[in-house]
Amino acid sequence: MDRKRIRVLLAKPGLDGHDRGAKVVAHALREAGMEVIYTGLHQTVAGIVNQAVQEGVDVIGLSIMSGAHVPICRKLTQLLKAEGVTDKIVVVGGVIPNRDIPVLEQMGVSGVFPGGTPFREIIRFIEENANGG
Repeated sequence: MDRKRIRVLLAKPGLDGHDRGAKVVAHALREAGMEVIYTGLHQTVAGIVNQAVQEGVDVIGLSIMSGAHVPICRKLTQLLKAEGVTDKIVVVGGVIPNRDIPVLEQMGVSGVFPGGTPFREIIRFIEENANGG
């Protein structure tokens, strides 16, 4: 039985200019058999949501190194809700203090992966939780 290939939109929202980690994660996800669409740097939240809908992805992954993860994720989850987009999981990685993880989960972020999280943990989470998995 063929399983649907998991599609991931990986985005760098805001003014954060550090994308090496996002590119490495994108590579790891591709190696695990996922289709990854990397949006590049300096994306707006509205643009990320629009691309996710247009591309029909299963997962929206945000890489945030700037410390603005709470307001960015709040805006993203609110916009997804307002647009009626309920079929995508949201994951975020980067510089995220442990104290912020429950805040992010409460607003609707499905998976939080602070820097240093093993790739196999990210991959396993996505495979177990994405619509294609």
